[in-house]
Amino acid sequence: MKNIRILVAGLSLSAAGLVAIVNDESYTDKAVIPTKGDVPTVGFGSTFHEDGRRVKMGDTTTPPRALVKALAHISKEEAIFRASLDGASLSQAEFDIYMDWVYQYGTGAWVKSSMRRQILAGNYPAACDALLAYKFSASYDCSAPGNRVCAGVWTRQLKRHAQCMGAVQ
Repeated sequence: MKNIRILVAGLSLSAAGLVAIVNDESYTDKAVIPTKGDVPTVGFGSTFHEDGRRVKMGDTTTPPRALVKALAHISKEEAIFRASLDGASLSQAEFDIYMDWVYQYGTGAWVKSSMRRQILAGNYPAACDALLAYKFSASYDCSAPGNRVCAGVWTRQLKRHAQCMGAVQ
């Protein structure tokens, strides 16, 4: 079945997209620094509390509160993401993949990204390929063979890239 593109303004993260995010992020009841050089996260990778405060080491949560934090974070980021793609179209699968990326890297990185530029230009396969440029954590190349510092960062990008290419075919 071909993925149908619709205006981004009419899309929102699907339930499957939310499940993918919380599954990839895993759950922690106490704030952790997920990779060297990263900021503290709690719950399902949330870097912010529902009220906008940054997560700090020592913060704790419960699974229900963690989901509320994730949804608050996603809602804020989703509005910025949609506005950054005014007039552009994506399929639901593409939207979910890029929102997963935005949840990890933030809308500040998104608005400057080559993925966004390629989508606005209608170059969907090139936008997928641009996902692979995000392979660094704290200046470390996470795609380096034998990497034990941030291998998950690269694995997640490869997964997103494969899903994205499947969605644009």
